[in-house]
Amino acid sequence: MAKDMVKVLEEIKEEVFPDDEASYPYAEWERKREKVKQRLRNLPLYVEQAVDMIQFEKRGAGRPKKVNLVKRTMLFLFDRLMMKSNRDVEDLLEMFEPLFGVNVSYKSIERLYSDEEVKTVLHNLFILLLREEGVSGDFSGDGTGYSLTVAKHYRTSPKKKGKSYLYVFRIIDVDTGLYVAFGYSNKSEMEAFHKAMKMLTNLGIKIDTFSLDKYFSSKKVLKLFGKETTLYLIPKKNIANIGLEWARIIKRMIEDPYLFLKNYYLRNLSESGFSADKRRFGGVIRQKREDRRETASFSITLLHNIFTVRVRPG
Repeated sequence: MAKDMVKVLEEIKEEVFPDDEASYPYAEWERKREKVKQRLRNLPLYVEQAVDMIQFEKRGAGRPKKVNLVKRTMLFLFDRLMMKSNRDVEDLLEMFEPLFGVNVSYKSIERLYSDEEVKTVLHNLFILLLREEGVSGDFSGDGTGYSLTVAKHYRTSPKKKGKSYLYVFRIIDVDTGLYVAFGYSNKSEMEAFHKAMKMLTNLGIKIDTFSLDKYFSSKKVLKLFGKETTLYLIPKKNIANIGLEWARIIKRMIEDPYLFLKNYYLRNLSESGFSADKRRFGGVIRQKREDRRETASFSITLLHNIFTVRVRPG
């Protein structure tokens, strides 16, 4: 029955997404773009609030930081937005010194990616933006790969496998378009997924609905979600055994295949988000150290939430 339902879903796929761009509310989207401008205007204030959320202990031995934490965080975000090498950003700071009030070397810029205080502020800033916008409880999730070298990218190596790539999984709120959780791995997309789910749990965010790709259709993944969560997930075509974990999902398919597919393909929002992020913030991670690569990947998640606008058609 499950295999038959998969065939039915494929047959009505085109009905779910008619090719009608006229139905998209572009005027409303333009109005909501004002939110992005407001977030950018308030960004220094958000950073100050994120810093105030941290309780600092007295430093031990060692040289004190020349630049305070607010400026270090703003400098880090500036570096990420420029999509330049650290040496290029060092040169740019010569021109922007009146704005930042600092002039640091390229080595100092690179060290920001492993600065524990800066990473804590970024985490707090991520939470503040979610509180400001709100979280609906309706989510979609998908993974993507980032190249570690300029020579390799999706066009030349779409399978994103090997040591030249790292894996990122992001969970997106389908109502607001904001990322609500993030996972990173240098091994597999599945490991990144489990880290993202752990972050979602640690933030105490309730999951009402969740759309996932077929890659995550194993029973181990299904067991991560309780009965209170409505899953939109399609089994692989070669599925051999349907257990109790699939019972509720198959029943939902049978009751309303059209509505099920409509919710399942909300995961396309994740792919659209990845595409927009890579055009805006780059698809290459330049850092060499593992912890700095993770910080760079998380910063894209944060910047997405600053620049994103989501209008649900219909």
